[in-house]
Amino acid sequence: MDRAAFQARFEARFADPRFDGERAAIDRLATIAWRNHEDSRKAPRTRPAGPGHADPSYELSTEWSETRARLQAAQAGWARAPRSRVLLVSGAARNDQTCPGENSKTMRLARLAQTALAEEGAEADLLDLSLLTSDYDRHIHPCKGCVSTTMPLCHWPCSCYPNHALGQVNDWMAEIYERWVSAHGVILLAPTYWYQSPSPLKQMIDRLVCADGGNPDPTSTHGKKVEEARALEKRGWDYPQHLAGRVFGLVVHGDVAGVEAQRRNLADWLQWMGLLPAGFASQLDRYVGYYEPYADSHAALDADRALQEEVGNVARAVARAADAARAGRLARPDAGLVNPRRK
Repeated sequence: MDRAAFQARFEARFADPRFDGERAAIDRLATIAWRNHEDSRKAPRTRPAGPGHADPSYELSTEWSETRARLQAAQAGWARAPRSRVLLVSGAARNDQTCPGENSKTMRLARLAQTALAEEGAEADLLDLSLLTSDYDRHIHPCKGCVSTTMPLCHWPCSCYPNHALGQVNDWMAEIYERWVSAHGVILLAPTYWYQSPSPLKQMIDRLVCADGGNPDPTSTHGKKVEEARALEKRGWDYPQHLAGRVFGLVVHGDVAGVEAQRRNLADWLQWMGLLPAGFASQLDRYVGYYEPYADSHAALDADRALQEEVGNVARAVARAADAARAGRLARPDAGLVNPRRK
C-alpha cells in the first residue's frame, strides 16, 4: 500500500462532516499511523517473558501476556468452580440493533436453553456473536493460517492480534478464549446460512484453531520465526488440547436445507478438539417454518412447542453431562487410546 492509499483509507473513518474542524489533527495522526505501518509496529508495548518460558528474555506483547494470564486464572477457576458453568453461543448475525430491528430465532432458542440450565442448577454464560454486527468497532479478525505452516507457529492464545501497525485492534477473541476456558460445557446454537454456519460463528471457529495443538509459549519460536517453529514440530510436538474434557451440545436450525450437514460439521469439530458429546438428546437439528415465508418464521417458532422442549433437553443433557464429567462419572471408553494420526 502506498502513502496516498493509506491516507485515504485512514481518513475514511472520519468522513462525517462533524470531523471537519479536526482535519489537521487527523492528518497528524495519519502521519504517525503511516510511520507505524512502515515500521511494522505490531506490538509497541512489550516486556521480557520472564521465568517459565523457553527464552525468559524474549520481549512479549504485554497485551498477549495479559490474555495468557487471564486464561491461566480461568483454568484454575474452572477446576474449583462450585457449580457447572455452560457457555451458550448464539451464532446468528441478527439482533434488534441491526438493520431488521428484530432479535433472531437463535437468540430466542438460547434464552430457552438458559432457562433450562438454571433449572438444572448450572451457571449460564450467554455469548451473543451478533454483537459483531451491531457494536462499534468490535471484531473477530480472521485467522491467518499460521498452523498450515507449522503447528508451533500457532500460539495459544492467538498472538496474531492485536496488530497495531495494521490497525487490527479491538479483537474480541481475547475475551472469548477466556469464556471458553471457564466453561465446563458449551452449547452452540446456530441458524443455517447458505448450507453453512453464519460468518460470526465461523470467524470464532477459525480463531479457536489455537486451542487444538497451539503453542502456549511464543518465546519457543521467538514470535513468528518459521524455521524455529518447524524444527520444534519435527522434534516431536504433542499437540496440546487446551479445551479437552469439556462437554458440548448443539442446536442447529434452518428453513429449507443444510441443518444436518452443519450439525455434523460442528460436532466433528468439537470432538476433534477433545470435547465430549453430552448424549443423543444434546445434538439437535430442526427446521422452523419449512418452506414457509420468512415473514412468518417467528410465529412458526412460537407454534413449535416440541422444538422448544427439545432445546431445553439439549441444555439439560449438557448440564448433567458437565456435572458427571466433573465428578469423574462420564464414561469415556476410548480414554487412554493413543491417536496415531495426531494433528
